[in-house]
Amino acid sequence: MEIAVIGLGKMGLNIALNLKDHNYQVRGTDVSDQARAKAENEGIQTFKTLDDVLSSFTDRRIIWSMLPAGEITDSVLDELYEKMNLGDILIEGGNSKYKDSIRRAKRFEEKKIHYFDCGTSGGISGARNGACTMIGGDPDVFREIECVFRDISVENGYLYCGKSGSGHFLKMIHNGIEYGMMQAIGEGFQIVEESDFDYDLAEVARVWNNGSVIRSWLMEIAQDQFTASPDLANYRGVVAANGEAKWTIEAALDMEIPVPTIALSLFMRNLSQEDDSFSAKVVSALRNGFGGHAIVEK
Repeated sequence: MEIAVIGLGKMGLNIALNLKDHNYQVRGTDVSDQARAKAENEGIQTFKTLDDVLSSFTDRRIIWSMLPAGEITDSVLDELYEKMNLGDILIEGGNSKYKDSIRRAKRFEEKKIHYFDCGTSGGISGARNGACTMIGGDPDVFREIECVFRDISVENGYLYCGKSGSGHFLKMIHNGIEYGMMQAIGEGFQIVEESDFDYDLAEVARVWNNGSVIRSWLMEIAQDQFTASPDLANYRGVVAANGEAKWTIEAALDMEIPVPTIALSLFMRNLSQEDDSFSAKVVSALRNGFGGHAIVEK
């Protein structure tokens, strides 16, 4: 099966390598010469333009887009709409707003191009070694490519969610929950760090991650980050918000469902733009640990 990955950044390249590990015929493209060169060094065939990558197929074309949500994805998908053929498959694996995915699916259906929205979790290591994927789109066509998601996902780590938009909707809610969890961890560690007791924060994270109710991958990341930098001196307490929590809150408001924890976690990220608290440093370190998100250094 031939698959092309568009966008060979942190997530896209690792998805491509994961596919390659499972014997798919993988090729890719990226506007960055450096990203293409890195992929080539990893054994991924690359092309400079979309035209080149599309013409490289000898069989049914499966395109996996792994680009930032918003204008960049819209621009590339507009170009693909003009150049893909009847029966081709497009998997959009970025963190797009689910309403955008519903709109795009309807548009691509006009040309009988099969569009799937794929929420992708697990960070960089998951993309490389076993992701968690949530997929929306046509159920019959999904069965034809289900092996792709089964292969690149951790065991029991993929879910066909239903109609178009359902994959990205579920990932949106996942990210809203993630915001709340990281905020709670950050606030807890700030209390520990500022207490009268002399704690080793890496050891605190270690013991909490072994047998406790709050054990988690995020706590494992916390241990790693505190081991590398006990006082998180390389971090500022400034944490970006990429949109998913805001969309989750908007959906909750539309459904008249209260989500105070997720809402407050978003407000705290906004507040962090003006503050420099230890809790925000912890959240920044956690984001860097799983997603490679940029560190705002002092």
